[in-house]
Amino acid sequence: MTTSDRPWMDESLNDRERAEKLVENMTLEQKIAQLHGGMTTIDIYAMTNEVHSEEDMEQLAAQINVERHVKPLAELGIPRFRITNGPVGVGMGDGNDAPHATALPMTIGVAASFDTELASKYGDIIGQETADAGQHVLEGPAVNLHRTVTAGRNFEYFSEDPYLSGAMGVAVATSIQNHDIIAMGKHYAVNDQEYERFRTNVELDEQTLRELYLLPFEMLVKDAQIAAMMSAYNRVRGTYATENRYLLNDVLRHDWGFEGYVQSDFWSTRSAAASLNAGLDHEMPDAKWLNEDNVKSALQDTSLEIELVDRALVRRFTQMFRFNHFTTEYNPVDIDGEKHGRIAREIGAQMAVLLKNDEKMLPLSKDAGSVLIVGQEKFAKYACQGGGGSSKVKPIYMVDPEPGMHDVIAELGGSAEVSSFIVDTDLANLDQATEAAARADVVVVMAGLIATEGADSASMLLPNEQNDMVAKLLEANANTVVVLKSSAPTVMPWLDDAATVLEVWNQGVEDGHVVADLLFGAVNPSGKVPTTYPRTEQDWLGHGHPERYPGTDEGEGYNTIRYSEGLEMGYRWFQANGVAPRFAFGHGLSYTDFELSDVVVDGSADGVKVSATLTNTGDVAGAEVIQVYLGIPSDGQPPKRLVGFQKVSVEPGASEKVELDIDASATHHPLGVWDVVAHDFVVPSGEFTVYVGTSSEDDRNVSAFTV
Repeated sequence: MTTSDRPWMDESLNDRERAEKLVENMTLEQKIAQLHGGMTTIDIYAMTNEVHSEEDMEQLAAQINVERHVKPLAELGIPRFRITNGPVGVGMGDGNDAPHATALPMTIGVAASFDTELASKYGDIIGQETADAGQHVLEGPAVNLHRTVTAGRNFEYFSEDPYLSGAMGVAVATSIQNHDIIAMGKHYAVNDQEYERFRTNVELDEQTLRELYLLPFEMLVKDAQIAAMMSAYNRVRGTYATENRYLLNDVLRHDWGFEGYVQSDFWSTRSAAASLNAGLDHEMPDAKWLNEDNVKSALQDTSLEIELVDRALVRRFTQMFRFNHFTTEYNPVDIDGEKHGRIAREIGAQMAVLLKNDEKMLPLSKDAGSVLIVGQEKFAKYACQGGGGSSKVKPIYMVDPEPGMHDVIAELGGSAEVSSFIVDTDLANLDQATEAAARADVVVVMAGLIATEGADSASMLLPNEQNDMVAKLLEANANTVVVLKSSAPTVMPWLDDAATVLEVWNQGVEDGHVVADLLFGAVNPSGKVPTTYPRTEQDWLGHGHPERYPGTDEGEGYNTIRYSEGLEMGYRWFQANGVAPRFAFGHGLSYTDFELSDVVVDGSADGVKVSATLTNTGDVAGAEVIQVYLGIPSDGQPPKRLVGFQKVSVEPGASEKVELDIDASATHHPLGVWDVVAHDFVVPSGEFTVYVGTSSEDDRNVSAFTV
């Protein structure tokens, strides 16, 4: 056909003009058919009530048999629109026959790297594999915040800090979209817990909403030009996120200038007219609400106007034209698992955080004698692929702990001998494990947490009595290294007895190689804590405040969670309330030592310029993260906020000049506070305090400037 028959295929028109031409030529029935996914409607609400664990979520995913697409309209040249889940790799794709893909380390690890270049590489793998699988959309990155340590999806969110989350999210989204794949920011907004996520209402003030929870989404829109957003399940100020005109229209489009489209989270749509009126554009995965009967009835009774149906379609089609989806043939190819596995190994090691190394036990010698790996099978026998639920990836291959350690020792030319002892989940054979540990030259305890979508963790403690296991093994052998493979920070009651602790997160495909690379010094750890580790389960903002979590029923039949802590969340809460963390935000050690000197700060209402010299005073190469925090002179502000960071690699004995230019007009509003009257961020007058160091607790270089 020619462009006269299909004027929307005229490439001289811009993307929006083409989308408008297409919609002009559609019948009402064709329009409605494109408002929703192609799956047969099921009762997801009843099914989700049965989710209480990772295993439950896996079974639910299998039952759903999701068809993640919008059906094609061949007569108009509209392709089958294929959608795959993320954000930790290519998950459940169209037809629920997801390709085998690279199971990447968890997103929390990306944030722990404090390295936007690493985040770009991470996004590049995801974008390439999504394109290889013939998909059009990758549902990610996810930029909700770690408000609670136990939230079930912290593994696929970045951090408790909005700027760190936003910076990493922008890097990932940009790389994904470089492959002509639509990136979809999620879950918009304040879906910061899994508990009762289909029903819970979240109440919070406007300043807290803008300065913390919306900030990374704003960065995605303005810095990444992200093509799509996914609305959340929960209510926000009493209105479901999918029907929340203030969020979907006023903030997202009018305040931020978003030009993409909004898709519902799966089954988060609750209405036809109200959702489309509010700014929802696309229902997934089925037509529970945006079906012919509902839409035609709403048009008939004028609760919905046809212009809003057209608006929704124009928004999505514009992005499909932007990324050439109308002209790209469906031609899936094999994913290059070997190539991407090598990259995953490289980036995975840069995420690990050396929490403790008091006796310099790490790195281990390649000739360490007998090395015993011990722990429960999810962590010590098999490669730890985290992330239960819809983001689960079918791995092309996995490197388990013992084979991976054998490989690395051989690569290093070492003679250390490796064996494993797998502890029962009920600790029935713990005595035998401790006996084996006592005989080894070095013990590597592997423990951790694999969280899941659909359920928050029951506590901040390691599950299956692993804390008791770790404590006993520490008693058995003084030469014991604890390796944590976690989806989120945990409380460690045995920590005072452990000289050496390495957090590697859920590593995925290259687990065995990554952990061994770090333990034997092939890679020097350089990650930083992206979310504060509390000392005890009582040391967090929700303790004694059920209205903060899990919420209270205020006579409306559902829980309301109140973010009454305001801006005091994460490290800001610990600092504002004088609570000492176990490991502070931004903390992370190295196998070498660094010295920060010649710190110069120049601040004004226009921003902050920081220069410093970083010297590696040790004998191995390493990387350190320079972090800049500001104390804002405004009532209600916490002591510090992260406003800048830079990861710097330095050879032994060498020095590197570091310069950070923090622009006040940047999208994360580093000097600004939300002014409700001005309906904007404003820079307050007064004395700003600048902290330059290597963690949120580092007060060695403090200066001030006045606005």
